[in-house]
Amino acid sequence: MLIDKEKYITDLKLKLESYSSITKDSWSLIDSIISFQTLRKDETLLRNGQIAKTLHFICKGALRAYVTDYDGNIYNKNIFLESDFAGSTVSCLLGTPSNFTLEALEETILISLDYKKYRHFIDENNDLKNFYIAYLENNWVIEKEQREISLVMENASERYLKLLSEHPNIDQRIQQLHIAAHLGITPTQLSRIRKKFKKNH
Repeated sequence: MLIDKEKYITDLKLKLESYSSITKDSWSLIDSIISFQTLRKDETLLRNGQIAKTLHFICKGALRAYVTDYDGNIYNKNIFLESDFAGSTVSCLLGTPSNFTLEALEETILISLDYKKYRHFIDENNDLKNFYIAYLENNWVIEKEQREISLVMENASERYLKLLSEHPNIDQRIQQLHIAAHLGITPTQLSRIRKKFKKNH
């Protein structure tokens, strides 16, 4: 898989700066802990029970986080796509085993960041601290609440259309069962929504 490293590093920089401005010196620190990783489709990035040591920025591709219960049933927790950050933050923070598995849904290119060094840089630099706070507030407070409300207030068709507007070709890229799980519906319900949507367009 061809990796346009400069482009992807620029994408990461733009992502960080979309939350808060970062000085040249702080960016050099982040740049020093970057490594690239490629995954094949269905390859596991992080296993349930493994202690996470890295955070990942998705340059290209898609990952899913899934939980397996005691009976071996699998539940999708989330789907991560281009320019998302993925990883088990809880596992990184606490040094405890991850409660879920991260798996590539298609060929994926990642930028991986050493979490310990990343946290050290945040503690030492106010601009990175500001980024971290803005990121946490946006992703773990605002977006989390919006997603929870959307699951209750919006019907499945609205959630599906919103996903399509954010990622227009997701239907061609990711299996329906994973999209359905991400939307909190069954594959049969998703199939009905797609049929209805096609009929109206």
